[in-house]
Amino acid sequence: MDKTNVFEFAGRDTISDPLTDLLRTGAQQLLTQAVEAELQELLSAYAGQRTEDGHAVVVRNGYLPERALQTGLGPVTVKVPKVRSRTGEAVTFRSALVPPYVRKTKSLEAALPWLYLKGISSGEMGEALKLLVGPEAKGLSASTVSRLKQVWAQEYRTWCDERLDKDRWVYIWADGVYSGLRGDQVKLCALVIIGVNERGEKHFLAIEDGVRESTQSWREVLLKLKSRGMNVPELAIGDGAMGFWAALAEVYPETRRQRCWMHKTMNVLNSLPKTAQAKAKRSLHDIWQAETRAAAGKAFDLFIKTYEPKHPKATVCLQKDRDELMAFYDFQRSTGRASEPAIPLNQVSGRSATAPSAQKAASPVTACCT
Repeated sequence: MDKTNVFEFAGRDTISDPLTDLLRTGAQQLLTQAVEAELQELLSAYAGQRTEDGHAVVVRNGYLPERALQTGLGPVTVKVPKVRSRTGEAVTFRSALVPPYVRKTKSLEAALPWLYLKGISSGEMGEALKLLVGPEAKGLSASTVSRLKQVWAQEYRTWCDERLDKDRWVYIWADGVYSGLRGDQVKLCALVIIGVNERGEKHFLAIEDGVRESTQSWREVLLKLKSRGMNVPELAIGDGAMGFWAALAEVYPETRRQRCWMHKTMNVLNSLPKTAQAKAKRSLHDIWQAETRAAAGKAFDLFIKTYEPKHPKATVCLQKDRDELMAFYDFQRSTGRASEPAIPLNQVSGRSATAPSAQKAASPVTACCT
């Protein structure tokens, strides 16, 4: 039985899309103009040099054979000019846009990991690309994809070994991302940690495969980060997965805990009927968006009083993690005024909360790794 994920369109070669054709024509014109601009830059470098009879030393000398460059718009033909020197000096024009032997753009190559992750096998990649860029998509065989996979693997290994002691990491998000794949009847997931440094810059620090979100899996991730030089973060943000918190207590016991408000909001809303969820969500936002801990406490108590009589399961879900949900209020604003608590503002608004010594760091209260 054929298990291929790629289905061939009948008459694919005859399908004409006027808009794509127009874009492709425009792309070809722009590419020609850009290559010509590169050529003029080379010729201008030799403009002051003349032969004995007053002619330019370096001049145009026709074109290399026309070739098709595979792009996201399909094949775009290009003719790269040639030059020659009247003095016999070796002068060659090399286009930075269209280097020798290049047959596809980087953007097209970037589509390959996406196709692979979508379940397209190496052997089916060529057919899948034909549907994207047309039947001219050549040079993207199974062997090409296998070679690229080796390159990606090496890039990942290099990234995993980069030192982390060049920055001071203020707080980290941790989350497990499940793919639906299983290995030996065990559900696999990617363990992800994102860090924010003192400049407020977010960086992926770890993306490791793990067995569920077990303590041992998270312990291995945190120990690897520690060996790469990561300091003790001020605050760690995560969902209710106990494996991470148990591992954090072993490897970074000084780090404070902050429960992710996004995960907690979803958990609380799941305990409410759909008719009540929209209003309850606004009430939950009033808590972590409050300017001060006192105001957040009042909003917290109001939510409990409002929903406890009819929906006790939802209020218990919220109440049991109150201390961890409010932890970020113990950290100072970057204004320098020691009495001001951090403001838990939504990342989408463009305003952000900061941990000690951090400036304009991303908000630590929401989203984990989503």
